[in-house]
Amino acid sequence: MPELPEVETIVNNLRPRVVGKTIIGIVVRDTRPLQQTGVEEFCRRLIGRSIKGLSRRGKYIIFSLSHGNNLVVHLRMTGALLWNPAGPEPFSRLELILDDRSKLVYTDVRRFGTFNLVRDAGKVVGKLGIEPLSDEFTRAALAAYLATRSTPVKTALLNQERIAGIGNMYADEALFAAGIHPLRPSNSLKPKEIAALHRSIRAVLKKAVKNQGASIRNYRRPDGEAGRAHEEFAVAHRGGCSCPRCSTPISRIVVGQRGTYFCPRCQPAPGKPSKTSGGRHGQG
Repeated sequence: MPELPEVETIVNNLRPRVVGKTIIGIVVRDTRPLQQTGVEEFCRRLIGRSIKGLSRRGKYIIFSLSHGNNLVVHLRMTGALLWNPAGPEPFSRLELILDDRSKLVYTDVRRFGTFNLVRDAGKVVGKLGIEPLSDEFTRAALAAYLATRSTPVKTALLNQERIAGIGNMYADEALFAAGIHPLRPSNSLKPKEIAALHRSIRAVLKKAVKNQGASIRNYRRPDGEAGRAHEEFAVAHRGGCSCPRCSTPISRIVVGQRGTYFCPRCQPAPGKPSKTSGGRHGQG
């Protein structure tokens, strides 16, 4: 699933290509992505509208349109937005045709993505929590949140209503960088560990944005190319490989129904003594 770095990359790549353009045509090949809007209404409210802005909120892409509409897109597990692909896309579900004759093509193998056409984007994204790369995401804010939770810290990081945009693989990477086991109760973390986790979350996400996201499975940038962030993953999706820090094989467990990767030596299980201090692994 595209997470914060992937969605940020998509927005950054598309913004100079689509902002200021007008939608002059729409091809709908699959009505499933359209949320609470029929095809006729969807086309009527989009055709002739110009794209005034493009932004990200959590894992959502928001097209701000003229006449007060917002098109809020969530790519879910296998969705992609491709700008002017060279040839036919086998899983193309929807196309927006712009006034310079360029095309924005939505493809989705599993058809879980959603398109919400709303006046107020807050109706879709209003419940999302703090952005982890914003100034509001402070060490104190993270500490206050974790202090209220006894659930595993991995689960807490994935709660989109409290922290928006962190997904499975970047939670694994941040916890490894901070030296924290994913099953540690959130409210058991000490101040030094919270400081390390705060630093590692921001550092891991910023690095992944710089590398234009991770192409583990279906993610493609709008130009159709893959991202590079996965090439530098320490633990995520690396089960059985050697830990880059201590050479211990990376383990995989399930936390909150999510495959979770960690180093059993660098991230000691709850109740076991740490091999190193919690702050030693922090990035930043």
